[in-house]
Amino acid sequence: MAQHLAGVRVALTGPRKSREMSLLVEKMGGIPLVRPAQGTVFLDDRNIRDGLVSWISDPSDWAIFTTGMGIDALFDMAEDMDVAGQLRNVLAESCIAARGYKTVNALRKLKLTPLVRDDDGSTDGLIREFGSHDLTGKKVMLQLHGETAPKLVRWLEEQGATVRQVLPYRHVPPEEAELEQLLDDVLQHKVDAVAFTSGPQVRFLTEYASSQGKLDQLRTAFKEGVVPASVGKVTANAMREEGIEALVVPEEEKMGALIVELGRYFAAHPIGVQKE
Repeated sequence: MAQHLAGVRVALTGPRKSREMSLLVEKMGGIPLVRPAQGTVFLDDRNIRDGLVSWISDPSDWAIFTTGMGIDALFDMAEDMDVAGQLRNVLAESCIAARGYKTVNALRKLKLTPLVRDDDGSTDGLIREFGSHDLTGKKVMLQLHGETAPKLVRWLEEQGATVRQVLPYRHVPPEEAELEQLLDDVLQHKVDAVAFTSGPQVRFLTEYASSQGKLDQLRTAFKEGVVPASVGKVTANAMREEGIEALVVPEEEKMGALIVELGRYFAAHPIGVQKE
């Protein structure tokens, strides 16, 4: 494998697959530094059960799905509660919107087709594609992952919709010492790139930086030497909302593709050469 990351220090912020990503960075000549910016992601049984009961007993006009993993979790729980058939029937009678190709694929397995889907993998793209659909007075069930989506909820409510949310997973922040180390690494330029694999990682880091009065310094570091990288468009959009513009985003939204794309970036922008 080409050594495009020769000598490049890459901070890996995701707890999932950090070992596999570290090995790939090493194979490309880089130096992986595991710096979790997110703790455990766990299934929130109570939220799912309550959400399913609400959904089936009072069906919504629209069902908006944002992750394939979340759909799988919902239907696994529905099977456990012996209401999977009822849930699918409710969805078949609803208008469906979906963000992301993994979400669309998960729906396809259930023989469900979204009426609205994003054009670029982002929440903004999903909002754009709603176009002429009138949401006035409509009941919307919104499936998220492990964090709320205030921008999307606010937009839906501005259109006159009533929004209920179900979050199959819950994100937990990492130990403060881990965020402190990552923040110090970025501010002191002890890393050359930071590879983010989810929106919560970005938010936990920026919230911690803000609590330390160092958010502006963090944003400056990402503009002046430390390369911010994102696994995909959704995470890149979360970064943008926090004032950080991802310089590396792979076309294929996978962790391995992210590291390969980082290699391409540093092959074109060697360490020590000022970024344009």
